[in-house]
Amino acid sequence: MEFFGLTLLMVGLFIGFGLLIGILFGFFGMGGSFLVTPALLVLGYPSTVAVGSGLAFVFGTSVIGALRHRHHGQVDYKLALIMIVAMTIGIEAGKSVVFFLDATGIADVVISIAYIGLLAVVGLFTLRDAWNSEGSDSTGRNLSDWVQSLHLPPMVTLRGNVRISGTIIFAVGFVIGVLSGFLGVGGGFLLMPAMMYGLGVPAAIAVGTDILQITISGAFGAFRYAQSGSVVLPVVGALLAGSALGARIGAGATQLVEEDAIKGYFAAMLLAGSVAVAAKELGAAYGIGILNTVSVGLIFGAAILVSGAVVLAAICRLRNDSTGTVCQLTTT
Repeated sequence: MEFFGLTLLMVGLFIGFGLLIGILFGFFGMGGSFLVTPALLVLGYPSTVAVGSGLAFVFGTSVIGALRHRHHGQVDYKLALIMIVAMTIGIEAGKSVVFFLDATGIADVVISIAYIGLLAVVGLFTLRDAWNSEGSDSTGRNLSDWVQSLHLPPMVTLRGNVRISGTIIFAVGFVIGVLSGFLGVGGGFLLMPAMMYGLGVPAAIAVGTDILQITISGAFGAFRYAQSGSVVLPVVGALLAGSALGARIGAGATQLVEEDAIKGYFAAMLLAGSVAVAAKELGAAYGIGILNTVSVGLIFGAAILVSGAVVLAAICRLRNDSTGTVCQLTTT
């Protein structure tokens, strides 16, 4: 039995995956396309379709989140505007690179290698932050202090009493936009560390502003890819159906759980995504079928692990339980 070209099993798989990603999005403020795009690559979708569908999913998951953060006053519109303009230009540049590589027949390999490297670098940075929070916080402060000391006009003042060069903000947004258009990510897992560690923006404002710009840039990117027929609507629809509930669960968990408590899990998820794409590429190159199975298991297993940790940590906080074995595991 099929629905819009998808088997019932695949529909259920995408809805369940969307639920897990929705939890992660609601909690971390990241659209989840950094898992969706490699998951579609692992499942055998062409690179252009994986990237385009990932951006479409980003747009869908971000709308509600942006409205919720706007209600709580956690959006810096000045910062968002600069980022949106810069990222829009960058996405167009990244998209052009993808279709150029696709015409040469090497898009799948290049995008997969880029994913492996990028997820590994960000994952290792986050893991370092989780293992040595005191040292990494100092590193983050030193970096943001140095960036704020660069007086390149025009200078702008952001919420949280942060004064920084608008030129630097634009440059950061452009680079992340290129990566967004090239890899099919909303940029959240890149913008979050960039705004917090690089620009010195307070965490709550960084999350709200991040989700707002993800909504705009994701819409633009999805539209441009859809024009080329590179968005699979049934897949995106199934993912969004699950993420609608998951986002509410994740958003509720932010009121109960300290993000730093499970930062290590998030780092592990990024690293698992990197290894999964690497396993898929090696399996395809050398005809080792078991590696394809391993890659699928890593992608979905990482999402289950981290979203489960978020939910369990929230339940432990509601029960005021910090001594149970499960509760200790989810918060250490």
